[in-house]
Amino acid sequence: ATHAAAASAAPRRVGDGDTVRMETTMGTIEFELYHRHAPLACANFFELARRGYYDNVVFHRVVRDFVVQAGDPTGTGRGGASAFADGAPFADEITLDLKHTGAGVLSMANAGANTNTSQFFVTLAPQPDLDGKHTVFGRVASGMAVIKRIGQVQTTAAERPSQDVVILRATALHNDKALP
Repeated sequence: ATHAAAASAAPRRVGDGDTVRMETTMGTIEFELYHRHAPLACANFFELARRGYYDNVVFHRVVRDFVVQAGDPTGTGRGGASAFADGAPFADEITLDLKHTGAGVLSMANAGANTNTSQFFVTLAPQPDLDGKHTVFGRVASGMAVIKRIGQVQTTAAERPSQDVVILRATALHNDKALP
């Protein structure tokens, strides 16, 4: 799979019944998307999954009791492109309605305000310090045990798993059916 995110067609709007399933080397995770609160982040994540952008991408950062992070095809934590024109970063969609209230919150990783591209993280516990800084756009609908197992892997001093944890395949689903 290619990791070029840019495409001529804009990502389609995400709606009810749209989810993303990720098959990893540690099990399968399915994400519910909060499309009403974060339409850009949801469209981006859904479209990147549909395009195969996340296929064979590692979880490059794991911090016990904090987050597991992925979405960078370079595996360094410094790469990634959005599904929007030219892979450009997109704006934050921060709302007081959605917070990092517990384990399983799906949120955009960023390098500061309005720098969202392809990287995302899932919380392993409540993280109120992240509220107002990262766009919450979904939650783990199934596979929380997988997220917890990823959160327990041995890591290097640089917070990278000692053995790769890989997203083998990400699939964009509408009513449990894969989209072409």
